[in-house]
Amino acid sequence: MKTVLMVAEKPSLAQSIAKILSRGNMSSRKGLNGVCSVHEYTGSFIGQSVHFKMTSVCGHVMTLDFIGKYNSWDKVDPAELFSKAPTEKKEANPKLTMVKFLQVEGRGCDCIVLWLDCDKEGENICFEVLDAVLPVMNKPRGTERTIYRAKFSSITDTDICNAMNHLGEPNRNEALSVDARQELDLRIGCAFTRFQTKYFQGKYGNLDSSLISFGPCQTPTLGFCVERHDKIQSFKPETYWVLQAKVNPEKENSLTLDWDRVRVFDREIAQMFLNITKMSKEAKVESVSKKEKVKQRPLALNTVEMLRVASAALGMGPQHAMQIAERLYTQGYISYPRTETTHYPENFDLKGCLRQQANNPYWAETVKALLAEGINRPRKGHDAGDHPPITPMRAATEAELGGDGWRLYEYITRHFIATVSADCKYLQTTIAFSIGPERFTCVGKLVTSPGFTEIMPWHSIPLEESLPHCEKGDLFPVGEIKLVEKQTSPPDYLTEAELITLMEKHGIGTDASIPVHINNICQRNYVTVESGRRLKPTNLGIVLVHGYYKIDAELVLPTIRSAVEKQLNLIALGKANYHQVLEHTLDIFKRKFHYFVDSIAGMDELMEVSFSPLAATGKPLSRCGKCHRFMKYIQAKPSRLHCSHCDDTYSLPQNGTIKLYKELRCPLDDFELVLWSSGSRGKSYPLCPYCYNHPPFRDMKKGMGCNECTHPTCQHSLSMLGIGQCVECENGVLVLDSTSGPKWKMACNKCNVIVHFFENAHKVRVSAETCDLCDAALVDVDFNKAKSPLPGDETQHSGCVFCDPVFQDLVELKHAAMRHPMHRGGQGKRQGRGRGKGRRPGGRLNPKKPKDKMAALAAYFV
Repeated sequence: MKTVLMVAEKPSLAQSIAKILSRGNMSSRKGLNGVCSVHEYTGSFIGQSVHFKMTSVCGHVMTLDFIGKYNSWDKVDPAELFSKAPTEKKEANPKLTMVKFLQVEGRGCDCIVLWLDCDKEGENICFEVLDAVLPVMNKPRGTERTIYRAKFSSITDTDICNAMNHLGEPNRNEALSVDARQELDLRIGCAFTRFQTKYFQGKYGNLDSSLISFGPCQTPTLGFCVERHDKIQSFKPETYWVLQAKVNPEKENSLTLDWDRVRVFDREIAQMFLNITKMSKEAKVESVSKKEKVKQRPLALNTVEMLRVASAALGMGPQHAMQIAERLYTQGYISYPRTETTHYPENFDLKGCLRQQANNPYWAETVKALLAEGINRPRKGHDAGDHPPITPMRAATEAELGGDGWRLYEYITRHFIATVSADCKYLQTTIAFSIGPERFTCVGKLVTSPGFTEIMPWHSIPLEESLPHCEKGDLFPVGEIKLVEKQTSPPDYLTEAELITLMEKHGIGTDASIPVHINNICQRNYVTVESGRRLKPTNLGIVLVHGYYKIDAELVLPTIRSAVEKQLNLIALGKANYHQVLEHTLDIFKRKFHYFVDSIAGMDELMEVSFSPLAATGKPLSRCGKCHRFMKYIQAKPSRLHCSHCDDTYSLPQNGTIKLYKELRCPLDDFELVLWSSGSRGKSYPLCPYCYNHPPFRDMKKGMGCNECTHPTCQHSLSMLGIGQCVECENGVLVLDSTSGPKWKMACNKCNVIVHFFENAHKVRVSAETCDLCDAALVDVDFNKAKSPLPGDETQHSGCVFCDPVFQDLVELKHAAMRHPMHRGGQGKRQGRGRGKGRRPGGRLNPKKPKDKMAALAAYFV
């Protein structure tokens, strides 16, 4: 019997699809990576009985990155990233071991059916899966076809079974267009980001952003926000005057009239019009017109419109709204949420989708009426040839979806019902009046058929006072006529909804990437989200955009990226050559980059006005080992130390506090040590600012503190304070935190494991001797006589933290299930955070004991 491997994009989708195709008759097991499940069943495939294995990936299997040294900001000139720097595909998430998992499941399979999402990214993932699986699958006989692609838009029985009966092939061109976009964004983004980050962070101390990033889509997105900000700043309000008249057709009611001239900007002329009209005591009806007007029902819903409404009406950011929509899709509640199409295909089962909603108390009556009277065909929209518009696929309740999930689902459902409802019809009455020589108008609307506004009440025609019945020539007394002074007002900051509209109009990003670009400019601290989800640029965002305009406006204008998007779409359609588009675009940006580097002084002039130089920021903290003067600690992200005398800047570990470490100095370079701490419950370790940035030993990397330093005699180094291999991760060493007393602890120098021990001990020292059983360094502990927990009121004891029975109840682990790697078997395992259960070794893992503690630590370290 042949075996058919089927792969979906997410574990939840794999389960849903397998359930539908196997009719619930399947067996499931976890895969070797512990994240993806494998669902197996027997069924028929192209006329023969086969064994199906349905599994999934978790998004992209591979990601594009530079090789080796080109990932170092210090060793490589950013200009080399445009052409010289070779790239490679790496596993997107190495912890998931996705390639190995796919090969294990794909070994010995005869065919593969790809159930990845049906968009360009999905096609790209198809080929990532094929690259992993094809080498281990059975070779086809002759011209036998083995690769199939399922095309579907929703997780419903009908759609999934239909996709299985009409399998196609994956689209290589669409996958290539994604490859091209990835490489362009990587090379262009990294080159500009590295250059401007290093240049400006080396000069200014209060930029308040750890990364000054550039992105071919991200920067034009920021450009729109700053353009609006500039309009607001340059706006000069003007005073204007409006003539306001009220007539009294009936004694009780008055009618406010609109002036046909709308407004005038000259006070004297306005006063003249007021004087003329005041001479007339009556308003004469010049004409009465009645027209039946129609407010059209909405077009079917696509991604961009959904994101706009989510931001403007539901108060959800685009990224958050997209995540919720994806969840609703994977659970089968809505159709695929990434689509540019606003037109339903002729064969789409609109009635079937509508029937699903017939029992929901919120719209049951409207739906039943539509089904009884017959639905209207939705308006003809744009057909992008991707997926049908976003449609509710099954009924749901607020209890099922909860919170934001329900709010988005409710909007999608109401929008869908509105598309098959009737248009809203109303009667518009316009009465034209004359008061002296001046003309005034009054408009009234009366709804004759509410249509779709019943289900979307926020679109309904507002209730207005009914106009009086009158005919041409009728006269009404003028109740009041006055001059109202007003001022023109500036535009407001862009809302997310307006920004999404601008991005779509100018072709910046795709329906899938628009939320990502907006999220990026928020995270980089280029804009802040104000009330009403309005985007206000920060000082940094404004200066960057003005700098780009000053040097090369095309870096921030949408034109060049829009042209690139068109080229990428041509690759997807097979009308443009992948290599030529890549080469041509990179060549343009390479020239722009060189010009940008040569002209950076232009942006620097703007930066000088808004930000303080490094020498003027920060507080003196520790002494420089070169000049022995105080270096300043700059707290603004990214926190760093700056020596203004030597003009050197030293990066520090982030997301913690830095303070001086007892005025102790590094034996290698004479720099004063500083202590980094993540808080009383977290880790802390000393570090030398110079060694942290310039590793002194071969086996050290940039960004390592004293707890990873292999100096053989320094009292703060790993060699002197290392105790044993980490209880959880493979490469870490548990190092004594000598600053932690009296609540002593040791912490892993690689992961977040912390072991609390010997609370209230007077002194804890790491001995030069090692444990005979597990090779960990022995620990000497001194207690005060009054607080000693040692047996027989002893105050001193020397032993192994892991193996010594005296220490068993004095050791407590945080953040991990305790299991010492040196131990084997059942007794070595410990659950939870209880104290001292079975830490005795079940046997020796390594019969050859290292000669000394240094050799043992070096073995763990390397």
